[in-house]
Amino acid sequence: MNTTFIAMAVAMLLGIGLLVGIGALSLLSGALNFLFVKPKIEILKSQFGETGFAFSFFWDQNAEPVRFDRLKIHLFNPFGTPAQLEITREFDGSENDFARDLDLGNFMKDIKNAKGLENATIEIEVASSKDSVTHLMTMKGSAFKEKLAKASVSALEVSEKLITPKEKPRFEIPERSFISPPLPRSAKALKLATNPEFAGQFAGAGAGAEAVAAVANFAVSKVWIEPGCIVCDACEGIFPEVFEVTDSTCLIRANAPLNDGLKILEAAEACPVEVIKFTKAS
Repeated sequence: MNTTFIAMAVAMLLGIGLLVGIGALSLLSGALNFLFVKPKIEILKSQFGETGFAFSFFWDQNAEPVRFDRLKIHLFNPFGTPAQLEITREFDGSENDFARDLDLGNFMKDIKNAKGLENATIEIEVASSKDSVTHLMTMKGSAFKEKLAKASVSALEVSEKLITPKEKPRFEIPERSFISPPLPRSAKALKLATNPEFAGQFAGAGAGAEAVAAVANFAVSKVWIEPGCIVCDACEGIFPEVFEVTDSTCLIRANAPLNDGLKILEAAEACPVEVIKFTKAS
């Protein structure tokens, strides 16, 4: 019995501790949200002079996706004259941070010229007429008057900063391929000593020079193409009777003449990827 009561007591303590922890986390989350995500109303410089009121409004659109379109300013002046003033003005709404400059006419003059304004209370309310969401900023009349006097940034300047798109970083990815592009087709022949077209140019080095010794030709028993052909057409241009270049590779023609080993050697040496192989006939 004692063990059962002890276990129950421990379970109750753990449950109470869990509830207290959840409550503390909830309070902490609310405090952080109030401190760092609290909507902010700032008083700006109006282009309408004495009758204008400009302001900006910033809030967390993810937590509160509403459209704000209404402004209300309320003067409480129980120890002065007039004792109370209020104006509500709708403007083109916005679902993102915004700035507006409104002409409130004589209302602003009446507030600024109110007797006892320094000890009065000013309420500035930004609201959504559709979603019935309201955010209120309250201050002393002296603070309101000071903010109006010190305002140096216009609503237009704030709006331009808000709509300026942030330039996204660009990453250039080089285009790469594991397949070598084919070499351009050409009618030019390789200037080699084994090429009959240029045989005369290699016959001697000039007047009085000794003739270059002729290279003995040989027969080939087998010729083949290893993987990796880039279909450059060099081999077919040298010895088309043996090599046939297709769109994807090179083939050895059927009944290809294998008695001219020098031209096959020339084709093998001209191959840029060295995939032409052959065996000399014994």
